[in-house]
Amino acid sequence: MLSSPVRFGILGLGVGANRARLAAKTEDAELVCVCDLQEEKAKQIAGELNCEWTTRYDDMLRREDIDVIGVFTPSGTHCDYAIKAIQAGKDVFVTKPMDISLEKCDGAIEAARDAGVILAVDFQMRYDETARKMKLALDNGRLGRLILGDLRMKWYRSQEYYEGGYPHGWRKRRETEGGSAANQGVHFIDLLQWFMGPVKTVYGRSGTFAHNIETEDLSMALITFENDAWGSIVTTTASYPRLGSSIEITGDNGSIVWKDGKIILYELKDNPEPSLDEFKLNPERPRNIIEDMVSAIKKGSKVMVDGVEGRKSVAIINAIYKSSKTGKVIELD
Repeated sequence: MLSSPVRFGILGLGVGANRARLAAKTEDAELVCVCDLQEEKAKQIAGELNCEWTTRYDDMLRREDIDVIGVFTPSGTHCDYAIKAIQAGKDVFVTKPMDISLEKCDGAIEAARDAGVILAVDFQMRYDETARKMKLALDNGRLGRLILGDLRMKWYRSQEYYEGGYPHGWRKRRETEGGSAANQGVHFIDLLQWFMGPVKTVYGRSGTFAHNIETEDLSMALITFENDAWGSIVTTTASYPRLGSSIEITGDNGSIVWKDGKIILYELKDNPEPSLDEFKLNPERPRNIIEDMVSAIKKGSKVMVDGVEGRKSVAIINAIYKSSKTGKVIELD
């Protein structure tokens, strides 16, 4: 086991600023440098966290005192920056989605495999205690044979949200973003396929109803899973007021409903008082992506979501969009 701390560099200081703060305070981690195109933001975060800063990604990659790069840039650039980090010999993680292009995802997976480095995707909900216990309940057959998995994400985003960000307007452009499914819904699409298992087919529709954007603000899909269960997905950023997010799963022995991070229903035919507390989690488990990367590097553990796993939600989202364009059912590889 390595005795020295795992040294991090963070690219992009929107959501990335929160991960930089995590790296600065996590045991066995050290925040070395932050990078952002906006010099004032880079200086501000560096001053707050007592680390170095730069506006040049290549300069950060050349540093020999950085082990891990975290990428928090527009969605359509994640794997571009990840591959550059891999080529520089760094372990790397990207924020969700892994990318909006399956080809780029595959390129990053292959590059990491060839270089022998870690490639991970930051899905914070995978570390959540409730979600992990729910996964254990499903894997241990508490609901019996799975029949149906439904996802509903009804959020609101203003036009100003799409016009903002840096570079300005990246969230509304097809080149750098997918839409409500790819940006916001990907959190829950990842959970749905983690809970239910691999997806076999997708029939989807996408459209733009309430915003002046190139991307979609409403997507719907009918899903068939490899275990022959069915599913449905609804994601939108046009729901005012915001109605939240839910995942409902039904098996032949009962149902469980996850709503905005909490279990609001858990009923089984063969147990009048079921509880997820029967499942015990390792108290030393990673609680976030920084702890996960530290554990993977120092202990050789497997990251929660590697590149292959992170690609799965991108494949589902791309299938929704492709089905919407073609009107056909899309079979996943």
